[in-house]
Amino acid sequence: MKIAFIGTYPPRECGIGTFTNNLFNSVVKKNDKTVFANDGFVVALNDFNSIYDYPEEVKLTIRQEYQEDYLQAAKYINLSGADLCVLEHEFGIFGGQNGVYILPLLHRLEVPLIVTLHTILKSPSYNEKAVLQEICKMASKIVVMSHKAIEFLVSIYDVPQEKVAFIDHGVPDLQYDTEKSKRELKLEHKKVLMTFGFIGRNKGIETVIKALPKVIEKHPDLIYMVMGKTHPNVIRHSGEEYRIFLMRLVKNLRLEKHVVFFNEFLDVRELFKYLSATDIYITPYLNEAQITSGTLSYAIGVGSAVVSTPYWHAAELLADGRGRLFNFNDSDELTSILTELLDNPVELNMLKKNARVYGRKITWPKTGEKYISLAGHVISQGVANHVKKETSFDLLILPPFSLVHINRLTDDTGIIQHAKFGIPNLKEGYCLDDNSRALLMVLMAYRQMKDIRALELSPVYLSYIHYMQNKDGTFRNFLSFSRNYLDEIGSEDSFGRTIWALGYLLGNAPNDAYYQIGKEIFFNAAPNFEKLNSIRSIANTMIGICYYLKTNLTDDSMTERLRNMAHNLIKHFENNAFDDWKWFESLLAYDNGILPLALLHSAEILNEDKVLEVAIKSMQFLTAHTLNDNYLSIIGNEKWYKKDGERSNFAQQPIDAMAMVLMYYQAFIVTRDKEFLNKLYTCFLWFLGENDLRMSLYDFETNGCCDGFESYGVNRNQGAESSLAYLISHLTVLQAYEEYHRSV
Repeated sequence: MKIAFIGTYPPRECGIGTFTNNLFNSVVKKNDKTVFANDGFVVALNDFNSIYDYPEEVKLTIRQEYQEDYLQAAKYINLSGADLCVLEHEFGIFGGQNGVYILPLLHRLEVPLIVTLHTILKSPSYNEKAVLQEICKMASKIVVMSHKAIEFLVSIYDVPQEKVAFIDHGVPDLQYDTEKSKRELKLEHKKVLMTFGFIGRNKGIETVIKALPKVIEKHPDLIYMVMGKTHPNVIRHSGEEYRIFLMRLVKNLRLEKHVVFFNEFLDVRELFKYLSATDIYITPYLNEAQITSGTLSYAIGVGSAVVSTPYWHAAELLADGRGRLFNFNDSDELTSILTELLDNPVELNMLKKNARVYGRKITWPKTGEKYISLAGHVISQGVANHVKKETSFDLLILPPFSLVHINRLTDDTGIIQHAKFGIPNLKEGYCLDDNSRALLMVLMAYRQMKDIRALELSPVYLSYIHYMQNKDGTFRNFLSFSRNYLDEIGSEDSFGRTIWALGYLLGNAPNDAYYQIGKEIFFNAAPNFEKLNSIRSIANTMIGICYYLKTNLTDDSMTERLRNMAHNLIKHFENNAFDDWKWFESLLAYDNGILPLALLHSAEILNEDKVLEVAIKSMQFLTAHTLNDNYLSIIGNEKWYKKDGERSNFAQQPIDAMAMVLMYYQAFIVTRDKEFLNKLYTCFLWFLGENDLRMSLYDFETNGCCDGFESYGVNRNQGAESSLAYLISHLTVLQAYEEYHRSV
């Protein structure tokens, strides 16, 4: 069989990379005498802008924060002839929020997937849990290296236990003579303590250093070796602050002759030679939250006497007399244990013997055979990753619905239209468009979720709309922060969006008071419906009329207005449509999905074949130009897309994604074709990174949505329009999810 491995890889200095390398070498057999004949290659993860001189088995690299690389890797694996993919998962090695960039790659795999989990959090954030659950759903089998990990997966992440396989962390099949190693390393007259691995604050090395003075009083020949570089992430954020702290502690305790720091990333043979020369190996981690420790496995594998704090993996691996445990950050207890063991060579040797016996069971050749057996079983089952094809609805990869950013933008006047990053930009004041969208969003949220805060916000936005209406029924648009009018009459687009929100209110009013004022504003504006010239304003107004008519079907006058406006749109379509251009204008501009959406809503009310026919044709045309390669590519507002011209890729805006989401939802309501729900969900993922730049616009820290893509990247400002577009889309996905399962 042929296996693709995804993970970090040497020469990148990373524990996961070492694991991937060892696993590759133990599974991909090059010895003709073996009964296995396996082939394979590696897809390696690069950190930041680093470039490595990889060995020949690395056929492709992924730059951590470049999501297009992940998609390219999926294509490569699918075309490589691989029978299986093995992913080494650790949150810190993949790009995006909590490593979310790995998900599009896994979604696109056409071969079965085995995932090795190196970290499983007991108290994950919502997004950490969602990412890991999604990975587990796509995996045919999940490999863990402790029984505690199985417990967590089942109880916290809702993973079926039968999907999880336990395979010990492998250790190199190397054996060195203790006395010979001590002589070679000039340690034959020393009692050697050792800790190795990447150095960081959570390692607790200071606990060991503080324990040494009293031990040295009885054993002055003792030396403690701290072997390993400072973790690269620590270097980036704190430099060598922790190592310097440790060195100062050593000096203050006058232990310079007894503590040695090796600031190196040792190759495995040299490391095992040092381990063989070690009398006691110590892992003094500061808390229990470590589900797997490669360094601990190595120490057991070589047959070291191990003393450790009781973090999860240590408590399990050191059971049955394979090691000793001491409490977290308890130097005094460690002093007692070290003194006891060094005073009692018989007990010390018993720990080594027990560790050595177990260590022989977990050498990489034996671990590799277990992976080979598991891979063969998965391939024989023929279970490929078809999660995304079965249904594109998985709410667990959605961030939780949150009004936090909308609360931040809203005061007692209305919603502030712009933001600097996630902070309201009071200098720009308010606008009718956004307060109308905000009213629509909170009404949707209250209708679907009975969100009390949404109900509390609705009169703020409704009163703004009322305040901005002129005597002739038109509306002003802009209001300064000091509540001064900034225009006499607003755009037709803002008019249409307001009628949409008011129409939705009349069809979904939470109480009679809101209904009555909404009705008054709506019908004061109604004489202006036929005066509209902008086709997007016409479309927005039509949608509002449709929501009104759903609960007022006997209003024949308003039905005729809707019919006239629908035929106006159809006339625009017929005047501009040609063989290869089925659209209402000679260009694709902004908020394009609103036009088919208006006709789809109208088709539900009018029951005219022509209305539905033009709606479907224009929707299919828009789909062909924006929904390629299983993600949404919005027409950019930088230059738009003129017939026979080149489309613009930049200045993509969230309102366009929202329009697409709403369009496909209404298409499903009218046709009951579930494929439209798949397209809806694909369009929603534009907000979360399934887009041309492969970057998420949703900000998981602020709960706002960035304003769009520019040529330089993401516009990080999070104004009302973009954040409301996201939330309306989010609510539509939730509603579509219910519709989907109701129809199954």
